[in-house]
Amino acid sequence: MYALIVVDVQNDFCPGGKLEVPNGDEIIAPINRLTPYFEYIVQTQDWHPTNHSSFASNHINRKPFETIDVDYGKQVLWPDHCVQGSRGAEFHPKLETVHTNLFIRKGFRPEIDSYSAFYENDQATSTGLKGYLDSLKISTVFITGLATDFCVKWTALDAIKSGYNTYLICDAVKGIDIDNSVQNAMKEMYDSGVEFILSDYLIPLLESSNEI
Repeated sequence: MYALIVVDVQNDFCPGGKLEVPNGDEIIAPINRLTPYFEYIVQTQDWHPTNHSSFASNHINRKPFETIDVDYGKQVLWPDHCVQGSRGAEFHPKLETVHTNLFIRKGFRPEIDSYSAFYENDQATSTGLKGYLDSLKISTVFITGLATDFCVKWTALDAIKSGYNTYLICDAVKGIDIDNSVQNAMKEMYDSGVEFILSDYLIPLLESSNEI
């Protein structure tokens, strides 16, 4: 059994958003083409309170994209984004959500950031996704969304650690790319065992077989 994971395709990560991923909206069309072929789809949603510790505005004399040390390691400071209840936190209006089975909100605890769909950044606090997938006997996950070098990467790495066959759909992800972070993320995922695939190759496989 397999599932599609759609990571953070929200207004604030798309063009014109508070934390814009360049050309982030270009992944929506391939994601929408894929969703009818999946029985199980999970979407994640960044959902930050205004006092979130990852916001540079909540630290004196700090600017967005600076890095600080926190209890669980390094933390990038971000512009305020995906604030709970804001338009920026909503899914992009062109993203198809009808087929989605489970929505996971993350980053709502003020003291800890949350990139991965599986665990918050302390790598201990679970979102519950693994339990959900295991209850469905999912063995393979396909990952899409924003951004390649942060939430997508950590979702893929945690999927591998959790024992799933993990595929990154390369034409359905986009990255922020800070200091070559997209290329570094792709290498890190590849080295960990993530396999790369294109939607145009995947769709015929999904059409012809229940097993990937």
